[in-house]
Amino acid sequence: MGVAGGVTAMDDFLIKFFPAVYQRKLRAKEDNYCKYDNQYLQLFTSSLYLAALVSSFAASKMCSKLGRKPTIFVASAFFLCGSLLSAAAQRIWMIILARVLLGVGVGFGNEAVPLFLSEIAPVQHRGAVNILFQLFITIGILFANLVNYGASKIHPWGWRLSLGLASLPAAFLFVGSVVIIETPASLVERNQESQGLSTLKKIRGVEDVDAEFEQIKMACEAAREVKDPFKTLMKRSSMPPLIIGVMMQVFQQFTGINAIMFYAPVLFQTVGFKNDASLLSSVITGLVNVFSTLVSIYGVDRVGRRKLLLQACVQMFISQTAIGAILLVHLKGSNSLDEGLAGLVVVLVCLFVMSFAWSWGPLGWLIPSETFPLEIRTSGFACAVSSNMLFTFIIAQAFLSMMCHMRAFIFFFFAAWIVVMGLFVLFLLPETKNVPIDAMVERVWKQHPVWKRFMDDYDGKEGVKNVGMII
Repeated sequence: MGVAGGVTAMDDFLIKFFPAVYQRKLRAKEDNYCKYDNQYLQLFTSSLYLAALVSSFAASKMCSKLGRKPTIFVASAFFLCGSLLSAAAQRIWMIILARVLLGVGVGFGNEAVPLFLSEIAPVQHRGAVNILFQLFITIGILFANLVNYGASKIHPWGWRLSLGLASLPAAFLFVGSVVIIETPASLVERNQESQGLSTLKKIRGVEDVDAEFEQIKMACEAAREVKDPFKTLMKRSSMPPLIIGVMMQVFQQFTGINAIMFYAPVLFQTVGFKNDASLLSSVITGLVNVFSTLVSIYGVDRVGRRKLLLQACVQMFISQTAIGAILLVHLKGSNSLDEGLAGLVVVLVCLFVMSFAWSWGPLGWLIPSETFPLEIRTSGFACAVSSNMLFTFIIAQAFLSMMCHMRAFIFFFFAAWIVVMGLFVLFLLPETKNVPIDAMVERVWKQHPVWKRFMDDYDGKEGVKNVGMII
């Protein structure tokens, strides 16, 4: 994700694959908002997310049948192939195919890793452990920005270095997926109870794990009674976690974060920074992203999910509205902002990224991974992941065209969505802090003033046992 935005701002890459965009960029009186508007250029970025959308359903099946560990292994293999092909690409179809391979890796990785983390973490640290997923995504984006900044000075093959170095984290993931253990829940779910018990003792560091192991066994027994998890997912009692899981992912994209992170170098060039300065500004936002995610790790199990999300909605709304107002008043078709205003835009982008990084970024993954009961956990999370990928694809494919046609109003568009998100959290999102993952039905959904009316038929009438009640 981090590499794509920087590479599309490199002239050598544009000359090789998108000469029309390069020519438009060179024109003396180009339109600031429209110089990067090209469907193929957007397809380079967004094809990854379309592939991830489709592959997340295959990843869900693999997670259930073979386990979390082999699913992560497959993700790493696709990442390796995609990064090497993108570095060696000679034709536009090769670069798009490489992005598709990377997208399959994203689909498998995004399905397996949050589930893996939620299932191995002790309940009191589950939020913090799961947010490590988002923390390392932000570190990856930061490294990508640093690589782009260095590679942009290497002509004419710097872009190949940027894309090819993605093989290094892919190799780490490949080795890591061999070394890690399988989760106890996945082992028990696949009838490997003795191995599941020994694994639970190993990851908890104590011998007395009987209570937690019985909880896992009961959840797995209920899960085995569900022959078609996707069909069960469509039933009334599955709607609360499904709606929350999908909407968290949709809203995560409609904050406008990926538009800003994909195209930060392009955005900063639009407001007047030169190529090097725009890439450096992206490094700054990357650093803000990393350090702000640490706030979430500290606060999520202390402050709670809802408070972090609501505070961020206020900060993101102010930031997006202010950016839109500055660009609307001061940035016309072919001029650039003066240094003071351009610097203010960078500060506002940093404030926006900061609030996203301790809220909707990590919690968009955490909440869906912890709220589905085991019998629909992989299928439910697959729907959440695929929703994320679908809307990431839509935003990535449309953002540069939207910026061309809507101009500064695109920031007001995202600000309006942030208001909707805040209302959704206020009235519909329950607090899940310190609730055991297999007790969500009894302690969360059946207690919520809106969602409890969906849960009347959960116990017995649909053939799905109430895991919370069993426990």
